[in-house]
Amino acid sequence: QVHLVESGGGLVQAGDSLRLSCQASGLSSFSSYGMGWFRQAPGKEREFVAAIVWSDGSTDYADSVKGRFTLSRDNAKNTAYLQMNSLKPEDTAVYYCGLQPWVPGRAAHEYVCWGQGTQVTVSS
Repeated sequence: QVHLVESGGGLVQAGDSLRLSCQASGLSSFSSYGMGWFRQAPGKEREFVAAIVWSDGSTDYADSVKGRFTLSRDNAKNTAYLQMNSLKPEDTAVYYCGLQPWVPGRAAHEYVCWGQGTQVTVSS
């Protein structure tokens, strides 16, 4: 059974940085999967943030985070890292990582497995 665990959330001030981690387990290889990060603020739908193709490391970012967030992965640790810089109050949300076969898209319903989420709160 595939299992995803996010960590690294917290309370920071605007302009600060955080690094989220998503550790995956339960598969012998994640090379045929992609991982996406989404976020969900209270009363809003789950929103695409970034995604990475596990096999080659290619990435995709939402316009709202492009240039501020960087997504990478460590194959040896089956872990993806979302480096978030220049955080803004509007980045406040619960952040989730998800797994999708092959190339990860921007639609949450295409993902087959989710972590439990980690809270990110950015104060002004």
